[in-house]
Amino acid sequence: MSGRLHRGVALTGSVAGAAVVALDGTVLTVVQPVLQRDLGAGFAQVQWASTGYLIAVASLLVLAGRLGDRHGHEKLFAVGILGFGAASAGIAVAPGIGWIVGLRVVQGVFGALLQPATLGMLRASFPPDRLAVPIALRTSAIGLAAAAGPLAGGVLATHFGWRAVFVLNVVPATVLGVLALAVRPPAAPAGPSPAAVPGGTAAAGHGGPGSAVPVFRARRARSGPAPVRRRSGFRLPARTGAPESGARPAGAPAPGRLDPGGALLLAVALVCCVHTLVAVPGDGVTWATAAGSALTVLAGAAFVRQERRALHPLVPPAVIGSRPVAAALAVLVCASASMLGALFVAMYVLQDVLGQDPLSGSLTALPGAAAMILAAPLAPVLLRRQGARRTGVAASLALAAGVALLSGLGPATPWWHGGTGFVLLGAGFGTVMVTATAVAVREAPPEHAGVAGGLQQTAMNIGPTAGIAAATAVMAASPGVAAGTGRALLLLACLAALGTLPALRLPASRPSARTPVPSPDTPPGPAPARPAPPPGA
Repeated sequence: MSGRLHRGVALTGSVAGAAVVALDGTVLTVVQPVLQRDLGAGFAQVQWASTGYLIAVASLLVLAGRLGDRHGHEKLFAVGILGFGAASAGIAVAPGIGWIVGLRVVQGVFGALLQPATLGMLRASFPPDRLAVPIALRTSAIGLAAAAGPLAGGVLATHFGWRAVFVLNVVPATVLGVLALAVRPPAAPAGPSPAAVPGGTAAAGHGGPGSAVPVFRARRARSGPAPVRRRSGFRLPARTGAPESGARPAGAPAPGRLDPGGALLLAVALVCCVHTLVAVPGDGVTWATAAGSALTVLAGAAFVRQERRALHPLVPPAVIGSRPVAAALAVLVCASASMLGALFVAMYVLQDVLGQDPLSGSLTALPGAAAMILAAPLAPVLLRRQGARRTGVAASLALAAGVALLSGLGPATPWWHGGTGFVLLGAGFGTVMVTATAVAVREAPPEHAGVAGGLQQTAMNIGPTAGIAAATAVMAASPGVAAGTGRALLLLACLAALGTLPALRLPASRPSARTPVPSPDTPPGPAPARPAPPPGA
C-alpha cells in the first residue's frame, strides 16, 4: 500500500474510532433512567455501568499503548474496535443489569486497546510537523459525537427503546475493524548491510512516511554481558550492535519486553484512584475511601520504584522524562477537569436554578459544543504561527474565563451571558486539547507513540473524574443549589487558570520538520561529516 493511502486509512480509523467511543459514552447518559426503570435496577447498579467502564479503561490505557508499540497499532486498533462493537451488541440483548455491568467492563477493556491506537497510528503515519491537523480533525469528530450523542440517543430511545442505542456502534465498529485488518503499512526501502556502507553504518527507519530516516553507526560487538547506563534515575541497557537493516514497515512495532510488574502496579493505582474519586461525592470520607487514597499513593510509589529499576520499563524514560510531554499531560488534566466538571455543574444551574427542562438546557449549552468543533481546526494555524506555549496559555485563560462567566448565571442574567460562557468554554477546551495532544504525541519518539497516546487518554479520564468529584463535594457542602453551583464553578475556573503554569512549559517554537531526537532506546546517530581538508593540508 502506498504511503498516501496508508495515511488516509490511518486518519479515517483514528477519527472514526475516537468518534465511536465518544458517541457511546454520551448516548448512555441519556438512556440510563429508561434502562433503570425497564430492568427494575437500582441507581447504584446503573451507576456501575459507567463506573465499571471507566475503571477498566483507565487501568489499561498505558499497557495497551505499550502493546501497540510492540505489536503494531493497526492490530490493536482492529482488536479493540471489533471487541468494542461486539460488547455493544451484547449489551443490546442483555437480560439484566448484572450482564450490562459486566459487558460494560469488557467494553472498557477493548476501549482501552482502541483509544491509544488512534493516536499511535497518526504518529506512525504523519511526520511531526504535520500531526496537528489530523489531531484537530480527531478532536472535531469527538466534539461532534458528543454534541450529536444526546440527540441520537433520545430519538432512538423514544422510538425504538433503549436497546437500540447500543446497536448504533456495531456496524461502524465492524467496518473499521475489518478495514484495519486488511491494511498493511508500507514497507520502507531496504538499506544496504552495515558492511556495504563506508564507515560501517546501517539504515533503520523509525518513523512514518515523510519522517526522517536516521542513520546510525555500527558498533563493535562487545563480549560479556551488556553494561547498564543510567539516565534520570532509570536503568537502561546499553546497545551492543548496529540496528538491523532491511525493509521495515512504517511505524513498525518497537522491540523490547513488557513490564508486567509495572503494568500491575499502575493498574492498581489507577483503579484505586478512580474508584475513590467516584465514591467520595456520594459516600463522603469513609474508611473505604481513605483506604483507597492510601492504596493509590502506595501503588503509585511502588510503580515509580519499579520503573526506575526495570530494564524495560512500561513507560520509557524518553516519554516519562520529557518535560514537554509531562507539561502537556498536566495541561490536559487541568483542562478536562475544568471543562467536564463545568458542564456537569452547568446542567444543575440550567435546570434547578433557571428552571429549564433537559432539552432546553442541552440547547443552551449547544454553543459550547459548536465552538469546540470549530476551534479544533483553527488550533493548528495558531500552533504554526504562535507556537504551543502561547496557544496553550491563551486557550487555558479562555477556558477559565468561560467557566467564570458561567458561575454568574442566574435568573436576572441576560441570554448572551451564558452563551458567551459556553462559547469560551468550548473554544478554549478544543484549542487546549489539540495543542497539548499534539505536543504529547509529537515530542515522544515514534517507537513509543502508543505509550504517549495511552498517557494522553489516561489524563483525559482522570481529569474529568477529579473535576466532577471536586464540584460535587463543593455543592454538597454549600447551603443551597445556587450558592453551591456558583462556588463549584469558581473552583473549576481556578483549576483551568492553574493549567497556564504547565502550559508555560510547552515548547515555545512552532513545530518544524526537523529530524526527531533519538530516544534513549535508540542508538545515537553519526557525527556530522567534516569537509575534506584542502590540498596540501
